[in-house]
Amino acid sequence: MKTTIEIQDELLRRARQHAKATGRSLRAVIEDGIRLALAAPEPQRKYKLPDMSVGDPNAVDPLNAMSWQDLRETVYGESESP
Repeated sequence: MKTTIEIQDELLRRARQHAKATGRSLRAVIEDGIRLALAAPEPQRKYKLPDMSVGDPNAVDPLNAMSWQDLRETVYGESESP
């Protein structure tokens, strides 16, 4: 199949030099390059945890001003009994 592509001049120059040095056609060199690129394993993409935060990230955290006892009562809904 015939197609037209645009590649950098320097890359084409090097591909032609490689083809000449190895006694192969430019077409063969380009086809091999495409095969190598397609056979290479895909890079592992790191999983990015979606941002599910709510509220204003710059707001003052109201829990910072609470004592441990107040915080426990807020979380568990119970107050200390003597």
